[in-house]
Amino acid sequence: MSANFEYYKIFYFVAKYKSITQAANLLMSSQPSISRTIKLLEEELRCKLFVRSQKGVSLTHEGEELFAHVRRACEEIFIGEKSLKDISTLQDGLIRIGASETALHGFLLVKLKSFHSMYPNIKLLIQNVTTPEAIDHLKYDKIDFAIVTTPTDAYAPLEETKLLPFREILIAGPHFKHLKDQVLHLEDLKQYPLISLSKGTTTYTFYEKIFSSRKLYLEPDIEVATTDLILPMVTHDLGIGFIPEEFAARAVNAQEVFEIRVAEEIPFRNICLVENTKYPLSAAAFQLKKIICEK
Repeated sequence: MSANFEYYKIFYFVAKYKSITQAANLLMSSQPSISRTIKLLEEELRCKLFVRSQKGVSLTHEGEELFAHVRRACEEIFIGEKSLKDISTLQDGLIRIGASETALHGFLLVKLKSFHSMYPNIKLLIQNVTTPEAIDHLKYDKIDFAIVTTPTDAYAPLEETKLLPFREILIAGPHFKHLKDQVLHLEDLKQYPLISLSKGTTTYTFYEKIFSSRKLYLEPDIEVATTDLILPMVTHDLGIGFIPEEFAARAVNAQEVFEIRVAEEIPFRNICLVENTKYPLSAAAFQLKKIICEK
């Protein structure tokens, strides 16, 4: 086929509006140029496509047959072009994010509010995942990027950007008020019911390494799926547990719980963005990343 798409595009507009003049106006071209292209297409296809009259043009039988196919092809292409334009101008699109509980409530929600107010037509698909799950999703392009907590154990082509450091504190409820003015060692914690995130989570691994570095074994009495479950359990005196300081602030101020001082230093952790550099971000995802990484 020697006729190019531009020939068929011109044919589409002339056939749709039954007017060379209107097609020329829509395509910002001249009537002689449109007529010349139609003539070239007819020569290429070796058949007459239009019958001209004072009222305009009408399709021949061959023209009707061709238009039935060209119309579908052109309109699909036009829809695709509009879709890409909407995406590139942030009028449409979908962003897939994997977020851990701590990262979501401790950082991401504020950023999403800012982004959504600027780009309300962009759809957001938020998956609540653990850090290991997020890393796995990134490897197989199931999400655009992840907002999770360290340690991530990410390696190329995954790339980690630290966003916000946070400190975790050990909290207890009224039943353990006798511990309020004491300083406990990690070894002392085995005397009390400990609430922790479940095995396989980054947080469990983080504390497991801290305990093992002191030749101690992490033995939680209660394991939960998400960080936001620790506080209500501590409040109801089911045990003591480590939780991000910001998460505990309201309950501490309301004296529902209190901080137990720990002799050993608990390292700061970070909320971070992890992406797979193997897969380029869409315009929408890139803009959200930009907002997320702003200080």
